[in-house]
Order: sequence, then C-alpha cells, then structure tokens
Amino acid sequence: MSRIALVDDDRNILTSVSITLEAEGFEVETYNDGQSALDAFTKRMPDLAVLDIKMPRMDGMDLLQRLRPKTQIPIIFLTSKDDEIDEVLGLRMGADDYVKKPFSQRLLVERIRSLLRRQEALETNEVAVEEDQKVMQRGNLSMDPLRHAVIWKGKDVSLTVTEFLLLQSLAQRPGFVKSRDQLMDVAYDDQVYVDDRTIDSHIKRLRKKMRMVDDSFSAIETLYGIGYRYNEE
Repeated sequence: MSRIALVDDDRNILTSVSITLEAEGFEVETYNDGQSALDAFTKRMPDLAVLDIKMPRMDGMDLLQRLRPKTQIPIIFLTSKDDEIDEVLGLRMGADDYVKKPFSQRLLVERIRSLLRRQEALETNEVAVEEDQKVMQRGNLSMDPLRHAVIWKGKDVSLTVTEFLLLQSLAQRPGFVKSRDQLMDVAYDDQVYVDDRTIDSHIKRLRKKMRMVDDSFSAIETLYGIGYRYNEE
C-alpha cells in the first residue's frame, strides 16, 4: 500500500481528497502546513507527496526545496488557476507534476498512479532497457536504471523520476531529435495530459542539475519548434 502525504491548509481539500485516495487503496497522511509535514517526513518519508503552494509556516516551495536534497520521491503541486509562474518555478525546482485548483479528483488519482508506476519501474529495473544495457554509457554520461544512478564525468547527479526518464530517453539515441510529444509519452502515461511547458520546465531543471556538477554541460540541445536532442561530447 503506497503512502501519500497531502499537505494543504484547506481542510475541505484534505478531507475530500483523503477519502478518495483511501477508497482507491492508498494510505493517506494529512498536514495543514509545510513545517508539520517536514517534521513528520524526517521520521518517515511518504511514497509520494501532494503539496499546496501557498501555506502558513512553510509554503510548498520551501518544503520542496528542503526535501529535494534528501529524497527524490514524486511530488505533485496543487496550484490555483492564476499561479502560472509558481507552476513553472515549482517544476524547475524539482516537482514532478502539478494540478490546478479546482481539480478533478479522478485526474489527481491518475497523476498519482502514473508517477508511482514510474517510480516502481525504476526501483525494480522495469524501465525499457535492453538486458545487456542495464548500465548505459554515453561518453561522459553513465546511467544505471537498477540503482537510479546518474554519473557525469565521475560525479553523481541526483535526479527525480521524471528527469531520469527524460535524460535516459534522449541519451539512448544520441544525435536523434525527440519531440515534446515523444518525451511526454516517456514521462507520463497516455491518459495523463500535460502541456509543452511542463516538458520544457523539466528539461531546464535537468540542465541546471547537470551544470551543478559541470558548468560547461551542453549535451542537451534545444531545437526550437521541434524538440530536444542529446549530443555526445
């Protein structure tokens, strides 16, 4: 049974969403501010967290920033319809997805299931990789799906599930262009809708993380209006 943490200062959302998730077979933990959630996570980390952005004591952005150095669990942001800047910023900081308020609870359940399936696939080495290519080597890049490990020029790089899958997809065929639609298929299930901005934000975050270990990293090329390409250095 997967444990889902809901962090939101709206008690109606906590109550209604937790009832829905429990009916779907999830174990649910609820918190009404970021600090309470962080205190609990230091003792027991959930399998996935759903975070509101605007909360008292510690907002969702601050909580995400504190969590990412410690864990790569999937994280979904809840945002209002006017929070476009926050959505993009959250994705760049390491969130895996976002859902706009007011939202369909069925959509949220499907987004949660999609991210948990991706996480489980990585942990059990069920990502589509040939048996003789479990550890993929592309020039300075080494990726091990079994350990969810990424090494660039001998240095470890910590990636979220979505970032790992996007980099893996691009690096599997150096020099070939992957469209945004193709990358969406890699990172999300077919029944889960995301827009182009989501993929672009993940790629920007991925580049930023790679440049944290190598400020000259330029292996991921943007082809405007087309997609992205991985070039071996």
